Amino acid sequence: GGIDHDRWPVTRDGTSLYWAGLNKGTRSLAVDVRSDEGRDLVRRLVTAPGENRGLHVTNLTPRWLDYESLREKRPDLIMVALSGNPDGSAAVDYTVNAAAGYPDVTGGDGPVNHVLPAWDLLAGSMVATAVLAAERRRRSTGRGELVRVSLADVAFASVGHLGHVAEVDVNDVDHERYGNYLYGAFGRDFESSDGNRVMVVALSPRQWSALVGATGSGPELAEVAARGGWDFSSDGDRFRAREEIAAVLAPWFASRRLDDIAQALDDSGVLWGPYRTFRGLMENDQRVDPDVNPVWRMLDQPGIGRYRAPGSPLRFTDAENLPPRPSPELGADTAAILQEILGLDAVEIERLREKDVW
Repeated sequence: GGIDHDRWPVTRDGTSLYWAGLNKGTRSLAVDVRSDEGRDLVRRLVTAPGENRGLHVTNLTPRWLDYESLREKRPDLIMVALSGNPDGSAAVDYTVNAAAGYPDVTGGDGPVNHVLPAWDLLAGSMVATAVLAAERRRRSTGRGELVRVSLADVAFASVGHLGHVAEVDVNDVDHERYGNYLYGAFGRDFESSDGNRVMVVALSPRQWSALVGATGSGPELAEVAARGGWDFSSDGDRFRAREEIAAVLAPWFASRRLDDIAQALDDSGVLWGPYRTFRGLMENDQRVDPDVNPVWRMLDQPGIGRYRAPGSPLRFTDAENLPPRPSPELGADTAAILQEILGLDAVEIERLREKDVW
């Protein structure tokens, strides 16, 4: 089975909520690929005829499943191969992230690993994009494609896209750690009188004006700007004066409860959001309420129970928006897939089962 089949978080009896969450809406085929017959089944499935088939996504590229031999059976095969490093060697999100520089500019003292597997998620989206782009090309030209992508390339390209590589090459500056301050503009967390925290961001002149108006801090901030020679219409100067600005704003937040802060900021159009735990998100945010947001539905997952789960965040106006479907048990669809795609009859499927091929 997959190495993530028991990955935490798990239920009290050890069933993986992680696995169930990531495999919603799929079908599961279980095949012993150590056997010649098992390998042959996989090759036949990958290269099966049909306009909407011949699309193979993999993070495993054994010699018996290489692109060149597969395309001999289906010349228009599309294969997207995900690896850890560009040379094909092993890496995972957490090792790539350590090398990407972000832990060293996150948090307070010393490198801090963020717990979001950002490069896994972004690489998954890029794999999907690669499939769609290659399939579109196949429709117009009839040609297949092998697309290679690595976690490291995804992560390090992102570092480059966001200017951090150029910052070193051009400015000879290594990005510093700024805690919860937003780099290059004004943004920071503040604590309320009832112990909650909010993140406030001002990226545009309108957002800055809204924040100043909501907090009634215009005169004090004008004095701060005059003393420092800063122009607070500039993102750069707001960032340079971030500590002085925060010192003016912090007492306003500290003297008010979260509900009062929310009302004042919303009334003025301030860009802000509360800090919440996962439980706090589920209990207090309508954006994850199935009765309000159609992306979320109640899901009955065999072996786990009933809980709210997301479908695709993409909302189509002229196509069906499919609700989330349960994750299958390992191998639950093997017989159906072998019959549907390969045309095997019940006798042959049973023979393979008896031989432990599946």
